[in-house]
Amino acid sequence: MYRPHSTLEQWRILQAVVDHGGYAHAAEALNKSQSSLNHAVAKLQSQLGVQLLEVRGRKAELTEEGKVLLRRSRQLTQQIEQLEQLAANMEQGWEHELLISREAIYPSSYLFDALSRFYPESRGTRVTVIDNIISGSTDAITNRKVDLAISGHVPAGHLGIPLALIRMVLCCHRDHPLTREEQVEPGRLEQELQIVIRDTGPLAADPDKDIGWLKAKERWTVSQFRDAIDILRRGVGFCWIPQHEVQPHLDTGELVELQSTVYKHLIPINLIVPDQDNLGPAGKRFAEMIRECSPMGCDPTLGRNPSSPLRD
Repeated sequence: MYRPHSTLEQWRILQAVVDHGGYAHAAEALNKSQSSLNHAVAKLQSQLGVQLLEVRGRKAELTEEGKVLLRRSRQLTQQIEQLEQLAANMEQGWEHELLISREAIYPSSYLFDALSRFYPESRGTRVTVIDNIISGSTDAITNRKVDLAISGHVPAGHLGIPLALIRMVLCCHRDHPLTREEQVEPGRLEQELQIVIRDTGPLAADPDKDIGWLKAKERWTVSQFRDAIDILRRGVGFCWIPQHEVQPHLDTGELVELQSTVYKHLIPINLIVPDQDNLGPAGKRFAEMIRECSPMGCDPTLGRNPSSPLRD
């Protein structure tokens, strides 16, 4: 078995000497004697058989070999610190990984704000975000496949914390025949091609399952709203799109909003903890930040549910 010739302490001393501009300041910062630092660096050079520092005037400077090895040593000490932090997190129950299900209609900006706030406190926790549509979100919650879920549906037996209301816009290209109608009736919509977003859950296997407005005789299915928008911009079909996604194209007049009596225009989005009993401190902290970065979650007039899954 290989046994290293150097120690982490020796590399940390070398880093301190370089970072503080010499042995005297490094000794003060480390609360050690200058002679002990001199001895540690000299022994390190002897053990490696490579000169790391050379004296130029009154200042010790890194050799070219020293620059390379110092850079690699910083990576090594950082990895050790991360390893020890991970062990400490495990002892405290701090999760090393979080899996988040996000309903695709939920604005990315809110979630990214929460992620940015969480990062300084994350302690190296890895976060994976999975986009889900309709029954995909429900499946992730009921089968406890994720730690946190941002969903447009709160399954029975679960609590939801209100985050936002998403307005869905029925839209098509400005030259589409549907724009000639003042009020588009359901029967008229049935005659046109509908662009729909693929359900990511178990119900996706049933193409005839009526989820929302899916009664058009002709239907194209895509995986993302931006794909649907690109198709609409080519003058093909109609689609229900979150307002925040389509608004730039409505502003230019390229796409237009249709008036119709069908479909639910406002979809409430909630934060759900599928397994409240096993959510750790990292998950609870991130959940708080998701709530705080959402329009309804940060509204103090809405109050907090006394049975909230974020309650300690």
